[in-house]
Amino acid sequence: MRNPSIPYVLPFVVFLVFLSLDGKLGLRPEQEYPLRVFLLATVLWVFSRKVIDLRVRNWGGTMGIGVLVFVLWIAPDQLIPGYRTHWLFQNSLLGAAPAPSVGYAGVPLLALVFRTIRATAIVPIVEELFWRAWLMRWLIKPDFQSVALGTYVPQAFWISAALFAAEHGPYWDVGLVAGVIYNWWMVRTKSLGDCILAHAVTNGVLSGYVLMTGQWQYW
Repeated sequence: MRNPSIPYVLPFVVFLVFLSLDGKLGLRPEQEYPLRVFLLATVLWVFSRKVIDLRVRNWGGTMGIGVLVFVLWIAPDQLIPGYRTHWLFQNSLLGAAPAPSVGYAGVPLLALVFRTIRATAIVPIVEELFWRAWLMRWLIKPDFQSVALGTYVPQAFWISAALFAAEHGPYWDVGLVAGVIYNWWMVRTKSLGDCILAHAVTNGVLSGYVLMTGQWQYW
């Protein structure tokens, strides 16, 4: 029998592999980003489609949560000049956030389109399957399928939020805030679909902000 964790964990592992290979495949951006979207979408379809539940229970609240996380994500940098250059966020362990003028500036339109698709349609599903639908339950009990979505156990809640923060490197502080909010929304709604939508709204609004302002460091 197939390990029940595979549909939740495998897409996230593939996602991390792609992140580690960023710019190292020898492909142009307009080739690499469509390939990433296609392969991640294929992994989700083949391995995870039976556990993906996109039903939303609270449309207004969920979209509001998504926008709130976006605002909190960019707020420190906007309110405190030089905030992200503090040693807490730029060091040998975490690396450093790229400068606003570095990254996707000058990248062809096709690559930006697929980068946005990945951020808004693929990443929310991949990450919510792993962090909220799997890890929060697995930390409560390895037989995670016997644990209802959104079950609150403080240790599982805070460990998963802290690891979610660590995934975001120099943005660990706002990553922690986002992780706590998304975890809380899962506890409140008991709904994978609501968490996916909230995450998608955050990433979608952030993508629009990046494209309009050139603040590429958020990508």
